[in-house]
Amino acid sequence: MQGKELSDPGAGQPVYVGVDVCKARLDVYLHPVGRRLSVANGRDGLRRVKRVLGGHRVALVVLEATGRYHRMAHRSLAAAGFAVAVVNPLRARLFAEASGALAKTDRLDARLLALLAAGLDPPARPPAPEPLEQLDELVRARAAASAEATALANRLGASQTGFLKAELRRRLASTKRHIDRLQAEIARRIAADASLARRTAILVSIPGIGPVAAATLVVGLAELGSCSAKAAASLAGLAPVARDSGTANQPRRIRGGRTQPRAALYMAALAATRHNPDLAAFYKRLRNNGKKPKLAITAVMRKLVVLANTLLTQNRTWTPTPP
Repeated sequence: MQGKELSDPGAGQPVYVGVDVCKARLDVYLHPVGRRLSVANGRDGLRRVKRVLGGHRVALVVLEATGRYHRMAHRSLAAAGFAVAVVNPLRARLFAEASGALAKTDRLDARLLALLAAGLDPPARPPAPEPLEQLDELVRARAAASAEATALANRLGASQTGFLKAELRRRLASTKRHIDRLQAEIARRIAADASLARRTAILVSIPGIGPVAAATLVVGLAELGSCSAKAAASLAGLAPVARDSGTANQPRRIRGGRTQPRAALYMAALAATRHNPDLAAFYKRLRNNGKKPKLAITAVMRKLVVLANTLLTQNRTWTPTPP
């Protein structure tokens, strides 16, 4: 089969592959040879995809991040030696619209991902280790359960009917027990992995960052400790972005980045303004200089993620006086 693929026209030229992923199916497009295939999103389907790709000089495979559904394809293709990049779905959609493609189908999306691979050359990255992916799933489940608990508490506070109040109290109590079990399992898995345990210990040593925020940063910003301070702030969506045009110089604003770690950093920053002497003084100085509370908190968030990156790079815990 593989030898047959090698005889295809254009087999020696670089090929860029777009893979549109859904729960049940993978739609694949090979650019510039123009070949398409649609297979089941499973081991058998991936074996067929790898047989086809094996007959070409594949430069890059691009997938959209689709929760957990792209993970098997990412892991399988990377293990087979292909360079695989996972891109933000918003970036892919904006690229499609910039290319003039307003329609959206799985087959069209696969082709546009292949064109994105050829035109933008996003960086290929290996898949995250399976223990980290499983921990990420638990952390996301805990965040969802916490949001549900908040919604239930708000509904309980606004309810007046006795029966409804009793029902909401039972659901709230059950949800809180669920959160406790998730947090215990997260802590157990972190403690069982020496690398994760060390990274978590460094993060929780920073006043303001607790176990929940630390776990979120460990799985949501795995690059911390191996990137620059500017890159760390950018990954968290805390780097000011220029908005200048002609003679107009607009105020810089943050945008993009990873939502879940940024939310964890927001809560950590609120705690740090009370319990971290350096950051509390920094926040107070900004407020005294006329900065609005939200801008001052954002600055504290950026300080926190840069500090976390520095400590992880140096593999040391926080101390009141830096060495």
